[in-house]
Amino acid sequence: MAKRTATPDGDPALTGARVLVAVTGGIAAYKAAALVSRLAQAGAQVTVAMTPAATRFVSPLTFQALSARPVYTSAWEHVESHDPQHIALANSVDAAVVAPCSMDCLARLATGRADDVVSLILSAVDRATTPVVLAPSMNAVMWAQPATRRNVGQLRADGYRFVGPDEGWQACRTLGPGRMAEPEALLEAVRAALAGQRKR
Repeated sequence: MAKRTATPDGDPALTGARVLVAVTGGIAAYKAAALVSRLAQAGAQVTVAMTPAATRFVSPLTFQALSARPVYTSAWEHVESHDPQHIALANSVDAAVVAPCSMDCLARLATGRADDVVSLILSAVDRATTPVVLAPSMNAVMWAQPATRRNVGQLRADGYRFVGPDEGWQACRTLGPGRMAEPEALLEAVRAALAGQRKR
C-alpha cells in the first residue's frame, strides 16, 4: 500500500508565504511551537530562529520537526549555505514574528543591537516591504517598567507591529498584563500583516 502524505490546509493568505518565527527566552516559547505548527499546516514555509535563552525552554529539534526546515540558533553556524545567512534569510522572508518577544529583545531591537541570531536577522529586514510582528511576553511589572514603555514606543515609531500582550495568569503566579497572545491571535496577526503588504 502506498504511503499517504498529508497536505497543508491551504489557507490562501498563508499558502507559500515565507515566514520567519523568531523565538526568544521565556516560558511562553512553548506557544511558539503551536504557532509554527499552525503556519506549516496552513501551507506557509516557516523558518525558525532562536536565541540561546530560547533553546533552554524548547529544543531546536522541536521546531525543526514542526517546520521541516533547519533552525537558526547561532550567527556562526552555516545551516543552509555559505552566504551571510542573516542577510539572505532576511531578504527571503515575506513576514516575521517574534514570539515570545522578551523585555531583553525589545531593548535590543529598540537600540539597534544585533548580538544574537534573532536580532541580527531582524536588523537586516526591510520593514518597508517585510512586516515584523512582535508578541511581547513578560511579567506584569517588567511590562510596566518605564524602559519597556519607551522601547515599545520607539519600536512602534520604527514600524514594528504588536500583538498583545494579554492579561491573565503568568508563570510567576501573578495576574496582570504581559501574557503572550495565544497562537491563533498570532496566526491572525501574521495573516493580516501579509494581506496588508499584498495590497500595496
